[in-house]
Amino acid sequence: MKTILITGANGEIGHGLISRLAEHSDVRIIALDLQELDEALKPKVYRAVAGDILDTALLESLSATYNFDTIYHLAALLSTKAERQPVLAHKVNVDGTLNLLEMAVGQSRLQGREIKFLYPSSIAVYGLPDLETKARAGKVKEHEWLTPRTMYGINKLYCEQLGIYYAQYYRQLDADSPRGHIDFRCLRFPGLISAVTVPTGGTSDYAPEMLHAAAQGKPYQCFVREDTRIPFMAMPDAIEALLQLEAAPRHKLTRFVYNVTAFNPSAGEIFELVRRAFPTAHVTFVPDLKRQRIVDSWPADVDDSAAQRDWGWQPTYDLHRAFAEYLVPGVLQRYNRKL
Repeated sequence: MKTILITGANGEIGHGLISRLAEHSDVRIIALDLQELDEALKPKVYRAVAGDILDTALLESLSATYNFDTIYHLAALLSTKAERQPVLAHKVNVDGTLNLLEMAVGQSRLQGREIKFLYPSSIAVYGLPDLETKARAGKVKEHEWLTPRTMYGINKLYCEQLGIYYAQYYRQLDADSPRGHIDFRCLRFPGLISAVTVPTGGTSDYAPEMLHAAAQGKPYQCFVREDTRIPFMAMPDAIEALLQLEAAPRHKLTRFVYNVTAFNPSAGEIFELVRRAFPTAHVTFVPDLKRQRIVDSWPADVDDSAAQRDWGWQPTYDLHRAFAEYLVPGVLQRYNRKL
């Protein structure tokens, strides 16, 4: 059976990824998270492990027990908490990723074949100096404006480079020692909006927070201006992008890191769609200056033409379809409400 390790399994992406992979009878999922796995997910995995990616003894034990085909490394300390605890963020986001890459190398040597390593990065790796530049930049390509303003963005950008190093250059000076082969593949996600899980501390979470508050009949104080604009994607498309990239033949991939996106509404436009679905929704815009500066440094949109060209990426949900067919029905079901 194909054996897959998913770190950060309890997170927003982890929930969707486990549910999709569990649809296949020939897949065995090992789910690793700092907390006990969500009860709803436990029947869908072969084994649920509560543990820390900084615990190298735990990773060595998992590596000795299973032959992994693919590693989805989702575990991370997200942007808002990372700004408050930068040292912890570096340990989790960088040292943790390094531990997983080393484990993948060991698995490759043990099995004598490449191990796929899927890594979700973020638009936080970008950093534009001001709003005028952001407006002029338009759709930002993968190699542009890589000057992140946050510890989270710095961590993500560095880990992208770590993955490329392990895939291309690891042990390049030591011809007598087996390298271990990692097939590193990375997606730079925009803001993600899920109807199933509650946001957990991302700086782009004002969009899903607004929706979930409205569905519960709670007022929401949005921490960015109404005209704030960054790219977003519905969670099912994020899961599909990961699965499509994992399945793509290596020879068709022209790069290790790909942008993906779906739509890029302003915060005010998101509120209009939320209010259309929940007419009593009460949202006030009270920008938090620190978080506003961070979001203003992210692109208004990104260029994902490389993903379209190399592995046929196309989102299923545009903005209006995401609300009509996924987000609104999903949050209504979650909170047992009817329109």
